Amino acid sequence: MNKKISIPSVSVSYESTGKSKTSNEMGMRQMQERAYEKRGEQYLLIKSPPASGKSRALMFIALDKITNQGLQQAIIVVPEKSIGKSFDSTNLSEYGFWSDWEVKPKWNLCNSPGEDGGTIKSVNAFLNSNDSNLVCTHSTFRGAVEKFGISAFDNRLIAIDEFHHVSANPDNVLGNQLAELLERNKVHIVAMTGSYFRGDADAVMIPDDEAKFETVTYTYYEQLSGYEYLKELNIGYFFYNGPYVDDILKVLDLNEKTIIHIPNVNSKESTKDKIKEVAHIIEEIGDWQGIDPKTGFHLIKLTDGHVLKLADLVDDDPIKRQKVQASLRSIEMENNKDYVDIIIALGMAKEGFDWIWCEHALTVGYRASLTEVVQIIGRATRDAPGKDRTRFTNLIAEPDASQENVADAVNDTLKAIAASLLMEQVLAPKFDFSPKTINSGPLNGFDYGEGGYNPDQPNVGINKETGRIQIEIDGLAEPKSNEAQRICKEDIEELITAFAQDKRTIERGIFDEEIISEEITQIAMGKIVGEKYPRLDDHDKEAVRQHAIAAINMTQQVKKIINEKGSFAAEAENQDEPRANTAFIDSVRKFVMDVTNLDVDFIDSINPFGQAYSILSKSMSEDSLRKLSNIISSKKVKLTVEEAKELALRALKFKRERGRLPDITSNDPWEVRIAEGMNAYAMMVAEAKQNG
Repeated sequence: MNKKISIPSVSVSYESTGKSKTSNEMGMRQMQERAYEKRGEQYLLIKSPPASGKSRALMFIALDKITNQGLQQAIIVVPEKSIGKSFDSTNLSEYGFWSDWEVKPKWNLCNSPGEDGGTIKSVNAFLNSNDSNLVCTHSTFRGAVEKFGISAFDNRLIAIDEFHHVSANPDNVLGNQLAELLERNKVHIVAMTGSYFRGDADAVMIPDDEAKFETVTYTYYEQLSGYEYLKELNIGYFFYNGPYVDDILKVLDLNEKTIIHIPNVNSKESTKDKIKEVAHIIEEIGDWQGIDPKTGFHLIKLTDGHVLKLADLVDDDPIKRQKVQASLRSIEMENNKDYVDIIIALGMAKEGFDWIWCEHALTVGYRASLTEVVQIIGRATRDAPGKDRTRFTNLIAEPDASQENVADAVNDTLKAIAASLLMEQVLAPKFDFSPKTINSGPLNGFDYGEGGYNPDQPNVGINKETGRIQIEIDGLAEPKSNEAQRICKEDIEELITAFAQDKRTIERGIFDEEIISEEITQIAMGKIVGEKYPRLDDHDKEAVRQHAIAAINMTQQVKKIINEKGSFAAEAENQDEPRANTAFIDSVRKFVMDVTNLDVDFIDSINPFGQAYSILSKSMSEDSLRKLSNIISSKKVKLTVEEAKELALRALKFKRERGRLPDITSNDPWEVRIAEGMNAYAMMVAEAKQNG
């Protein structure tokens, strides 16, 4: 047996209140009730994690829109056929609702044996029928809109599941059709997603269209805190050498129910023979005993005599795969924890795949899409009896000695770090930042800790009902417009996603020893805010920037404190009991109380990627880390015109505040940098004039 390794990880603990699984008198869980309250909105965006009940929330809303709001029909659009079963006919009245959800078998086109051409004709037949509800794939819907036109869907509800598949990119057909539906303004739309961001960094919608939607947000923290059993989620990554199949047992615990996602055959982690990879994994686990004729699962005998059951979703043989897929849809999957032990997949078992007993999502290779990472983690975050802890592990190829491969590996390493940073933000409680002023006071429903609210210093308030943390910061700019207020409340996570996906920013933030933090927090984030929200005025752009940087740096500082206590980077084999769920909140209080003056300048002076380097140094060999650092450092970073202009604007702000221009000979490195930027911009302007 391979020696187990320590996996540097992020760990978040939850309260297990059971609230997210408790239903009201109408049979609605917490998230569903929140969404139903907004059922009168024409355009509704539901941001909610996997397993939070989005499909049933849609049923409640659709029934009301057809019965009470005058809409003619509801069309539910899902990305792949396997997800269509989530919208099958459901007895809602049994649990207190005033009606049941019915989809006639012929109108669940995800079950249709035909190709898109046949299902598109079925959409037309449905539109001309007196029936209420239809379920189809994104592909079928796109084809139907192209064939019958936007107007054919007037006075109907269009519900788009896994909404992150939509993009504002002109090449995204569904995104273009959504824009046309919004412009025509003759339909109602409910958009649902567990991850409102895309791996390609494209916007899901343009700002003007996004502003039309009322948003219902239900966070991961609320979801997991409201579970009955699950108390802790760990996220970690491990760098390996050689073929991954030789090292997989170092991170695989055979006592845990596990989904293994092997790498795409086109990736460098792949051996290019996926069938042999599965066979090698089976050999590493134990002695193969054959295949169960009833389920199609592999039977593997371990050294202790236990026979482990493994479902192979990688084999393309249609007969084998259909049997395994049918077995994984069995009711026993939910009712019997020991029905299957390990599932190996390549492109499957992600979106919409439910296995409540899964305790470990083990992914081999980098995932360029942060959405894919969120979806994979969601496979392991179901609540189940006896399941008090779950984890996600990314097994990553460490670069070899060749310069070319090391250079290529930089991009992949940055993707892993970006995914880690984002997930830290997604899983943490949500922050509400406010300026500390003489008029500041305690907010109702917030606990300010021992001694209560202190009017003489920034305070931290905790709302245990919502899981939100309110933090006062000196000098924080408040958003003025409704749009800026909405962004600070709803879109900070998306801004941090764009920030973490900016290659130049993240590589300099981690590997450039001479980087000045403000270049990242003020210039880089400021540029992202300006590009994403060009219509905001300068004050609101700055307010949004400050809130976004405060959120990411607060999470990073909390991680640092907990890491120093040994809570985030504990070895997996020593984690016998889930840790106390107060670690995150206690660390927020400690950070705020330990800072002499918690103000915007201090927040901006923190490098958001400092802790990422710390984790990397523990998980990657010193030689590989040095090579990565040397590659980044060797790049000649030249100021762009936009960056020089932004530094020049910061210099003008400096002059307004201090009555003088920044001094290039100052001892303050940030003052020197903005002076350099001011001079560089002046030279660029002069050169542009000279060249006509």
